[in-house]
Amino acid sequence: MKGTEMCPKSEDVWLEAARLQPGDTAKAVVAQAVRHLPQSVRIYIRAAELETDLRAKKRVLRKALEHVPNSVRLWKAAVELEEPEDARIMLSRAVECCPTSVELWLALARLETYENARKVLNKARENIPTDRHIWITAAKLEEANGNTQMVEKIVDRAITSLRANGVEINREQWIQDAEECDKAGSVATCQAVMRAVIGIGIEEEDRKHTWMEDADSCVAHNALECARAIYAYALQVFPSKKSVWLRAAYFEKNHGTRESLEALLQRAVAHCPKAEVLWLMGAKSKWLAGDVPAARSILALAFQANPNSEEIWLAAVKLESENNEYERARRLLAKARSSAPTARVFMKSVKLEWVLGNIEAAQELCEEALRHYEDFPKLWMMKGQIEEQEGLTEKAREAYSQGLKKCPHSTPLWLLLSRLEEKIGQLTRARAILEKSRLKNPKNPGLWLESVRLEYRAGLKNIANTLMAKALQECPSSGVLWSEAVFLEARPQRKTKSVDALKKCEHDPHVLLAVAKLFWSERKITKAREWFHRTVKIDSDLGDAWALFYKFELQHGSEEQREEVRRRCENAEPRHGELWCAVSKDIAHWQRKVGEVLVLVAARIKNTF
Repeated sequence: MKGTEMCPKSEDVWLEAARLQPGDTAKAVVAQAVRHLPQSVRIYIRAAELETDLRAKKRVLRKALEHVPNSVRLWKAAVELEEPEDARIMLSRAVECCPTSVELWLALARLETYENARKVLNKARENIPTDRHIWITAAKLEEANGNTQMVEKIVDRAITSLRANGVEINREQWIQDAEECDKAGSVATCQAVMRAVIGIGIEEEDRKHTWMEDADSCVAHNALECARAIYAYALQVFPSKKSVWLRAAYFEKNHGTRESLEALLQRAVAHCPKAEVLWLMGAKSKWLAGDVPAARSILALAFQANPNSEEIWLAAVKLESENNEYERARRLLAKARSSAPTARVFMKSVKLEWVLGNIEAAQELCEEALRHYEDFPKLWMMKGQIEEQEGLTEKAREAYSQGLKKCPHSTPLWLLLSRLEEKIGQLTRARAILEKSRLKNPKNPGLWLESVRLEYRAGLKNIANTLMAKALQECPSSGVLWSEAVFLEARPQRKTKSVDALKKCEHDPHVLLAVAKLFWSERKITKAREWFHRTVKIDSDLGDAWALFYKFELQHGSEEQREEVRRRCENAEPRHGELWCAVSKDIAHWQRKVGEVLVLVAARIKNTF
């Protein structure tokens, strides 16, 4: 209080004095302050805050506005206390007193009827010709009243007018405004803004790259309509760029509807008829929706544009076989073998006959295929596996051995031969085969891993540990080996081993998965879930990670969490992973959908780590 006597013109001293006083005395202090400083906005605001009764607050603020009519802060505080009708009248006065406050003009426009709001915004533009928000609000107003054809004109006029008034068009700011329009539901405005500013200040050769980055950024900010507008604009500029169509198609697949995806793909194949992947996406979308005839007709059109395309032949075969039209699939494969013979076409032919139980036909086709494509390892694998299935061990061994002469660098072939020997009890032979394979294929983690597991299955844990140490010396950055090494250790040492693994392969999905399993085994549920999330984010194609995650949620998660994992797995469509491939390629499950395979793999997992 002494300070207020010594410095009666100091706003801060008066406010501090009022803060230190109890309620009623504080009001008296503020009243004194007002007499000394009738122009102080902060003191008036403090006086209003001290009042508990709404009418008293209004009275203080109105009194304040008589003394300081050009304070935006006072007008805003006063308007917030009023009902809409009174607020509108008050704002009409406010914009007269503070004609350069964009906020007050926009607040008034929001409270007015459509016709009056237009007039208010026109006045606002006259008073503040350099502010973009007034133009954007005008566009949103037209859109909200169904006048969408005006939106584009307003945004274009905004850019022209602002430039004429010396305003530099900041692309990033406008994109941010568009994202806000998107979140507010003003789709036409957000798209018009995007179209108007997307090309500003960008070199011609950087356009495609920059626009794709912008679209990704919009998706990350959940501004999906903005991203859609960017893709639409990019496709107008680059109508024959397959990569842009593909990015737009994946966007629609993940964030749009089936109809929007199919409409986009129809346009895409008209512009890029040679892009097989776009035809296949269209056919797959129709097939997943249960419209098999439409999928067939898309593939027929794809054939016309891409005669003798292996991918399209195989897609047509898959469509028929997965809808149990085996005779049609057989006919298609026969045609493909005569007009577009490739190793994969033959492989699918063998697989179809094998799955349907026509072993002789499968073997004949396999022999025919090997005459043409003897360096294609999958054919040798199938030959050996069919013989093994029929119980003809000697013939299977011969098939694998012949295959390895032609394809000595095929890891799966070495593994099949080694496992065949192990199955019939020839452990020494299996070991020798793996040693030979490692000599021919140095630094191969898959072969080292099998060697370690062979000893482990035989109960020779010390030899397994010695081999693992050698393997990690030869392949120090192999995530698969490190993840196995963690669980070869005794429980107390696993944590230390996992830290070593993370140092060597910080971003390897197998190592992240091993850490998740480790936390799971220690019942650290939240941490385990966090590491599972990390794993599937880094590599969504690893089926084993999804299956373990699903099994984990079955035991520790809620119904929603289980469904979320299942849904994300179905979207990711994983194709790799040891257990995943074993189940999905199993003859009994070869036709199952991703979600079903996930459940089957999870059921096979025994969490005894």
